[in-house]
Parts: sequence; C-alpha cells; structure tokens
Amino acid sequence: MTDFKLSAQLVGHDADVRKVCFPTPDIVFSAARDCTVRAWKQTTNSPPTFEPSVTTQGSEFCNSLAYIPPSSNYPDGLIVSAGTDTIIDVRKATATPSDNAERLLIGHARNVCALAVVPGGQYIVSSSWDKTARVWSLQKWETEAILAGHGEAVWDVLPLDETTIVTASADKNIRIYNLKTSVAGEVEPRSTIYTSEVVRALCQVPPGHPSGADFASASNDGVIRLWKLTGQQVGELRGHESFIYALTTLPSGELVSSGEDRTVRVWRDFDCVQTITHPAISVWTVSACPGTGDIASGASDGVIRIFSRSPERLAGPDTLALFDESVRSSSIPQQQVGGINKEKLPGPEFLKTKSGTKEGQVQMIKEENGSVTAHQWSMGQQQWINVGTVVDAVGSSGRKVEYDGQSYDYVFDVAIEEGQPSLKLPYNLSENPYTRAQKFIDDNELSQNFLDQVAQFIITNTQGATIGQNSGDSGGPDPHQPADNLGTSRARSLPQREYLSITAVKLEPIFKKILSVNSALVAAGRKEFSLNPPAQVALGAARRKLEAGEPVVDEGSISLIVMMCTQWDYSDRLAPLDLLRCVATSPAAARFKSSEFGSPVQIAVCAALDGIPPGGQPNENCAMMTARTIANLFKSTEGRKLLTQPSEGLQAASFIDRVLGIGGQTAIGPFNRNLLIALTTAMVNFAVLASREPGSVSANVQVRFLTALSRILQTQTDGEVLFRALIAAGTLITVIGKTAPEARSLSSSITSSKGRVSEPRVKEVAEECLSLLR
Repeated sequence: MTDFKLSAQLVGHDADVRKVCFPTPDIVFSAARDCTVRAWKQTTNSPPTFEPSVTTQGSEFCNSLAYIPPSSNYPDGLIVSAGTDTIIDVRKATATPSDNAERLLIGHARNVCALAVVPGGQYIVSSSWDKTARVWSLQKWETEAILAGHGEAVWDVLPLDETTIVTASADKNIRIYNLKTSVAGEVEPRSTIYTSEVVRALCQVPPGHPSGADFASASNDGVIRLWKLTGQQVGELRGHESFIYALTTLPSGELVSSGEDRTVRVWRDFDCVQTITHPAISVWTVSACPGTGDIASGASDGVIRIFSRSPERLAGPDTLALFDESVRSSSIPQQQVGGINKEKLPGPEFLKTKSGTKEGQVQMIKEENGSVTAHQWSMGQQQWINVGTVVDAVGSSGRKVEYDGQSYDYVFDVAIEEGQPSLKLPYNLSENPYTRAQKFIDDNELSQNFLDQVAQFIITNTQGATIGQNSGDSGGPDPHQPADNLGTSRARSLPQREYLSITAVKLEPIFKKILSVNSALVAAGRKEFSLNPPAQVALGAARRKLEAGEPVVDEGSISLIVMMCTQWDYSDRLAPLDLLRCVATSPAAARFKSSEFGSPVQIAVCAALDGIPPGGQPNENCAMMTARTIANLFKSTEGRKLLTQPSEGLQAASFIDRVLGIGGQTAIGPFNRNLLIALTTAMVNFAVLASREPGSVSANVQVRFLTALSRILQTQTDGEVLFRALIAAGTLITVIGKTAPEARSLSSSITSSKGRVSEPRVKEVAEECLSLLR
C-alpha cells in the first residue's frame, strides 16, 4: 500500500487546532484555540482546495468537536463544539457566528475536552475536566446520564455501541459503562482497567485486527495499548517518543495516531508503516474520512493538513516541495532529543551508506558546518528524511528574546491550567527566580500558592544558572533551596482578608438565549413579559457596559433583568440569572429594591427556588447563579452594607442550607463543582466581612455557615471546593474563637477533608485551621 502524501494545507486559524472532524470528502470541520469553529468546504478536486467559513466565534478556547450526520430536520447535519467555557454549542453545519445555536447544553463544570456521537444518532457523549462524562439526549436536549467514577479529568470518550461507553482519564484508569444500568440519571462503571500512565485517547479497533482487540488507548508514555472489553491487554504499539494526543481508525483497518513528537503515525497490525513529521511542536488531533481514507491533522502551528494515498488527490509539486522544506527547516529543541555528543555523531555520508531498521527511526547527523540535523527513516520511501535542525535552548547560547519591548534570556510559555491560554513568563539569568515568579503572579493575578511552583519551574528550566545574580539582594527565599524545604516561609492563609468574586462570563450565549426566549414570548402573545424595542436597546447598553468592564448603573436595565429572573418561566431563567450575577458587582444593583421581591439577594433566591413546575426539581445551575450573585455583591461598598443587614444574612444562610439539604430536603446538585465553589465563595466573603467588621454578621448566621461548611468538608473531594471551605471555616474560627463549641465541632470535619485530597495547599490550610483550634 502506498504512503500518504500531502493533499492540502488549510490555513486560517490563528492558534492551535485542537480538534478536526472529516465526515465526508468535501467538508472538514475544525476547532481551535483562536475561539472559533470553522467549516472547510472543498472547491476544487485536483489538487484539492478548500474554502473556509467560521461557524462559531466565541471568547474562550474551542477544544472538542463532533458532527451529527444529516437528518430530516437538519439536512446538512449539526456541528457540536465545546471548550473552556463549559457550554456545548449545537448548531447547523452551515451556520454563521451571527446565527443562534440550535441548543446550548449546560451541565459540565470545567473544560469540555471530548465529544462523540453515540451509534444510532440518538445521543452524544461528552467528557470534561470536571471528572465526569455526560450522555445527552438529542430528543430532549438535556443530560440523560452522568458517567461517574473517575478521580481526575476525563480526557476522551468512546461509544462502542448504543449502550457501551469507554472513558479515558488522567487518573490512569479506563472505565467501561453500560447505559442500561443507569440509576437516577447516574451510571457506575461496569468495569475498570487500571493502567500505569495517564490515558489521553481512545479508538475502536476494527474487526479482523490480528490482536482481536475491541479498542485501543494511548498514553503519556507514548505507547498505544490494545484491549479486550474484558480488560485483557492483547498488544502494544510502540514508536511515539512523547505524549499521544489522538487516535482514529482508517477504513483499511489501520490505526492512526498523533502526538507531541510532531508526528502522525500509521499502524498496520502491530507495526508502524509510516511516520509523517509536521513542522510544528504538537499534533493535537487526527481524523480519518470514512469515504476516502484520507486523514486530516491539526497542529500547534494553527494549520490543518490533509494527507492522501490517492495520486489524484495529492497537492501540486510546489506545495509538496514547500511542505518538505518546512519540515527540514523546522527547529528541534535539544531538550526534546536528549543529550547529544556532537563529536560522536556520524557525518552526512551515513545517510547514503546506512539504511534504517524500522519506520520512524531517528538518526542525528553532524553537518559540515557543525550544526546537528535530525533524519527519520521512511520504510515506504526507503530513505532518510530530514525533519529539522537541533537547536540549543535560548538562554544557553547567549541569544536574547524580545518580549514586550525588552530583551530576555528566556521567554517561557506557562500553562497554569489545561484548556486556558498559556501565559508568557520572561526571565533573565541575572534575576532571582522568586522575584520573577512573584512578578509573574502579580501581573497575571494568580494565586500566591503558585509561587514555589513557578520559581522551581524557572530553576529547573534554566539549570539553576545564576549569571551575575546575588540572591541576597532580593530579600526572598534562597532560589536554590528545594521547594519542599520552604514550608516555614509560606505565608499564612488565615484569616482571609480579601473578598472574592466570580465574574468571568461569556456574554454572547447569554444574550442570544435571552433574545430567543423573548421571540418565543412574542410569538405566543405573552407581550407583558417580553422585551419591547426600547427595553432591548436598554439591555444592549447594559451589555456594552459589561463588555467594557464597567458597572451597570442604569436602574431601568437592572429592573429589566429582575423582571426576566422572576417573571419568565422557570425553565428560561438561567440566562437572566447569569446576567444578574454579572451586574451584582455594581453599587446600583446593591441599592436596587423590588417592591414585590425585595433586595438583590431575595430576588436571586426567588428566581432559583420559586416558580418550579409541579413535580419538577430546582435547577442546580440557577442555584449556582444565585450563589454567585450573593458572592459578587461583596464587590462594592453598597453591597457589603446590604449584607450586614441581619435579614440578608439569614436569607443567604437559608438558601445555602436549602442547597446543601440541611433541614431534611433533597440537596440541589450535591456534586456540582461550580455550584459548590459559588457557595463556598459566598461563605468566604461573609467570613471576611465578619473578620474585618466585627459585629457585622450575626452570631446565628455565623453558626449556620459553620454547619454548612462542616457538611461540605465531610462530603466533598474536589480540591478547590475544600480549599475555599477551609478558608471560610478558618476565618470564621478566628472570629468566634477556638473555645466556642461550634468551632470545636469542626475539628473532625477538617481532619476528614485533609485526608481525602493530595493537594498540598488544601492540606496546609487544613493544618492551619486545626492549629487555630489547639
């Protein structure tokens, strides 16, 4: 069988392409870190060319993508995308950014990293960094089942048939679920395969594969493992030199993979039969077209590349030559290939006299000018292919890097959290790593907990070089002292002195949803609750204020938001509530009082808990927005003044009790991470208020918060939830005193939470809380 060769390069994205979908020969879909989803429609055949169009334009990374085939309702099919905003966007494949989505599916609490269509076309399945996968009904457009059990992010999902779902996770486990065993909307795994590495990708193994495997997994160790559904490993495919990010299957029965070693690899049976090196650092994704067997890749250089075995679909000679040249001229960091002794490397004559022993074998060559090049053996072409020049790290060669108008020895890309943009960390060897780490934290408004981690990152990646540095000048910790020995210098966390807010927002889907509901109200003749043209103008002005980061001060706009939160049908209140929590930071919102519903706290609680249809349950996301509204009121002096009123504190405490099920009612979203973070943030702020302004929060309210925090500390496992709960509890302990019975009763809950997580910051704050009680 002939090798794949370049067919087309699709250029248009401005950042990493994280996912491609190649459902038919004439269309490719892509999702990227430039916050767009694009459709690429083929316009000519030989050589193939594609015309791009943007289908979705958001404000956060798009990381996952799936295509729902055409149906009678949607003859062009539907494109499903999601990413760091946690919202799954479903829209027509022919949509434009100005079109409304067909559906916005809300349920995940963190970055959605994988999407797939379940065979039969009745469901889609998603996975997230919130440690769950979800099955969504395409008839009801809501969560059908939650697949629980993983302890870390769920990287990938693989529906094998209409009832069998396989998941891959950062907890190093593969779990297999039978949807028929769903109980109360939750499915426990029928079996778990325990592995030794983080599992990043899955694909189905075609029938007839000599291993007899049902599916394949790919891991951080660069190994593809073949599995039976029974959990038996029946084979391994070795060849990748770093993380593997994606797997797919060709119509021929071959497997295809892509990864951090810049390659796409084709596997026949147990052997790698072709290695396609890219002029990029990471090849994030690969997809195969069922109709042609062509493959599409997406990489960190923002380019989608299509490869074909068919001569009539190959790119023109000039394009092929340019691609080969771009691979040859790409730079390979020396760290990526390990230590190299130039003096022992063969010269260019090696390439003419020696053959490789396997596909993808890499040989370093010392060129006549002293540079080192990397060459990869192609079994198909029976020759060595130049895949780049090995370069030193910037700092070690004395070359400077320009950043923000200044020159630095190093400029690192630092990913604080998966799915979030990398942050630039400039550094000169003359600086104290801790001083630079502190400035990086301050510039990017990061938690102080990252100080040691960032400083150690600098030290590790500069080999501890100290050119011209006098560490005593900084007044900071010794930059060469291991982080584990810096515990005594860690700043105490308690009592918390600053108020927190939750203001990150994606306004476009909020306003699209509001206008969609409004159109439905007008069509139904319910004009008393709809927005007339002047009201829509006022709402547009509020949006512009929020987009500019300015407070909404117009009472008329706030009144409109309150009307939507309280008068619209319960099922339509989430978007208005999201808007309410955005304007809650404004002094005008804190001063607002409804003659019918009262203060902003009372309005938000009413919106979340009143008006539920008979037999229905409170919407956990509405409850989350209410908790965020309460937390954000602390942003202004007027808001804090409002919350010192005893009735407001009691209202907030009663709401939190209701959500947690304290008092006998069923808890609302007992494991909804976003909801619990919102609740604990609100309680942190009440604790700060009580600490900074003695007497401002009644003793009764403080005791009720301690009871709620004890419940959270006893039942939750998420690090961020526990961290905030401990901060709130510890701050309240400093207010009511360690001898108070309510404070003493927290001891067992705090100790319990400390033993359920591995995060150092949680353990440290838990220990600090316990020390307050001694």
